[in-house]
Amino acid sequence: MTPSTPDQLLRQLDWRYATKRFDPQRTIAPATWSALEQALQLAPSSFGLQPWKFLVIDDKELRQQLRQHSWGQSQVGDASHYVVFTGLRTMTMAHVDRALQRQCEVRGVTMATVAGYRSVLEGFLAKGWAAGDLGGWNTRQVYLALGQFMTAAAMLGVDTCPMEGIDMAGYDRVLGLDGSPFTTRCACAAGYRSADDKYAEAKKARFPLGEVVEHR
Repeated sequence: MTPSTPDQLLRQLDWRYATKRFDPQRTIAPATWSALEQALQLAPSSFGLQPWKFLVIDDKELRQQLRQHSWGQSQVGDASHYVVFTGLRTMTMAHVDRALQRQCEVRGVTMATVAGYRSVLEGFLAKGWAAGDLGGWNTRQVYLALGQFMTAAAMLGVDTCPMEGIDMAGYDRVLGLDGSPFTTRCACAAGYRSADDKYAEAKKARFPLGEVVEHR
């Protein structure tokens, strides 16, 4: 594997911005989109529990319904692809066992070999620091996936816009998530910037590196 150079990484991260206007005539090539879906699949999560599901909204009519719950933001309908990031409302041992069974399947071992680890996870869910808000803990995992998705997109020259200005309860109703284990946490539009998006050339206004990175 040939890794990206530091210059390539920083150039793409500087190129990335929260795209306000997408070109509705441009679509992401299938191979590129497939790679971005796999970037979501490969996203990290606490204990590898993957408490999420990513809904790719292909249906144009459904997107327009979601736009009504997104303060009318055009990215929902104009972007090539639109992903709703959902997370588990809580965490149960049933989900833990599902994740452990998948781990054993992939690595060619038995559940007996992870019995001790399972016990640790059971104790964490019951008494760990996140025990009082397992839904909130899951949300933080979803944001790890969002960050990976946006970075992967930037490395492939695909624009994105993370969407938190949405009515999550409205999304749940439209997507039929009410009563399901999953609930909307955020969304992300992906595609290609419009030539008339004035924010494309705006310089990033970040605090100086020395203020945000401290060595001790």
